[in-house]
Amino acid sequence: MKLLLASFLHPRLGEFFDGEVLYINDAAKNMDGTPFVEEERRALAECGEPTTEVSVAELTNEEFTALLDRCSGVYVASGESFEVLEALKRNGNDKVLADAVRAGLPYAGSSAGAVIAGPTLEHTPPMDEPAEDLNLTDFSGLGLVKHCIIPHAQGTLGPYPASMIGGMVEKYAADYPLLLLRDGQALLVDDQGEHLI
Repeated sequence: MKLLLASFLHPRLGEFFDGEVLYINDAAKNMDGTPFVEEERRALAECGEPTTEVSVAELTNEEFTALLDRCSGVYVASGESFEVLEALKRNGNDKVLADAVRAGLPYAGSSAGAVIAGPTLEHTPPMDEPAEDLNLTDFSGLGLVKHCIIPHAQGTLGPYPASMIGGMVEKYAADYPLLLLRDGQALLVDDQGEHLI
């Protein structure tokens, strides 16, 4: 597998993809125009590869598979982890995506996109919590890595202070294999194993 799981973007993103990128935007669908969404789109554009932006919630398995087959990699947006997880699970596209990545499709994601790559999202509150209107009872992630990622772990980003990060570690560390990533850090998975970069 080839994964780049970042807290928020990463300098290596530009060399990660080689060809058309499928940008899954469901995590940020309610955040259009916000600075971090625009920064993420700019960073993908600067990779120099064509990008196709989709909302996976609207896609059948067949449509999603056809898009994955056409692209050379997938990028899952930052934003609301539970929104993108629900969008993927709605039509069983979580399994389609996980199978494609295990078969060699490069996967990159920031924040929410990194979080859902792990085994579960049970460790994310209060950083991220499911909206009451979400039709989601299964919080299992894609299971691409064993780690439960906590992004923005530097504790200096407005809505995620150090006290919140510390509280999450205290609450979840005994039960989940946490991996804390600061903005600017990423977990790279390649043929040689896992590397914190």
